[in-house]
Amino acid sequence: MNDTADRPIIAFDSGIGGLTVLREARVLIPDRRFVYIADDAGFPYGDWDEEPLRARILGLFEGFIARYDPEIVIIPCNTASTLVLDDLRRAFPAVPFVGTVPAIKPAAERTSSGLITVLATPGTVKRAYTRDLIQSFATKCHVRLVGSQNLARMAEAHIRGDHLDDAAIEAEIAPCFVEMDGKRTDIVVLACTHYPFLANVFRRLAPWPVDWLDPAEAIARRALSLLKPNGAGSEPEHGDDIAVFTSGNPDFSTRRLMQGFGLAMA
Repeated sequence: MNDTADRPIIAFDSGIGGLTVLREARVLIPDRRFVYIADDAGFPYGDWDEEPLRARILGLFEGFIARYDPEIVIIPCNTASTLVLDDLRRAFPAVPFVGTVPAIKPAAERTSSGLITVLATPGTVKRAYTRDLIQSFATKCHVRLVGSQNLARMAEAHIRGDHLDDAAIEAEIAPCFVEMDGKRTDIVVLACTHYPFLANVFRRLAPWPVDWLDPAEAIARRALSLLKPNGAGSEPEHGDDIAVFTSGNPDFSTRRLMQGFGLAMA
């Protein structure tokens, strides 16, 4: 096994939402070792002001890059990507970063009605980056931005097996559905990696069927495109994929979830 194969891929998220992307990445990139990092001590990012959050993430990555020497870094978190991706690329020019931004371009290409909703955290909704994507790719569409303060927490609770009240979730997604000039919203962009955990619940509670657009596979394919072959073959041998939590003390249900994803706790 060569040096490239020894260097892991880091997947960094504010919490456990990035597991939706890690799941796809491990399918497409089975010959690499992954280090999943959850900044649970800072979760949820939607509650932060921009500059303190920017400083926090940059500070964390100084340690991550030094400790793990990653081949590439995937940032499934929309909030972090839209805020600090350019700063990370400048700070660590030798490391490729794959970010996650709202899938507005593919939504604009797929919509039949022209009515699109971006369901995100408040931080992602207010970013100029998000509005720039709309101006660049969706000027012919009506795009509604819906920023939920609660869904990321709800998604984490759901994936851990906690009971959620349907009415509470329905209240969060209700603003996503627009009727205008005889047409209806037909695509909802899931612009937070936590939200796909609730996709089946969303489908059940939606007032009409829509395409819930999950960017996880596209992110994984982008990461794959940046990797060099490592020569490991079809049966790779590498160390365990691990999960790292910035709190240093995730609860029992979270530890059990990591085990279910085949991640050893670091």
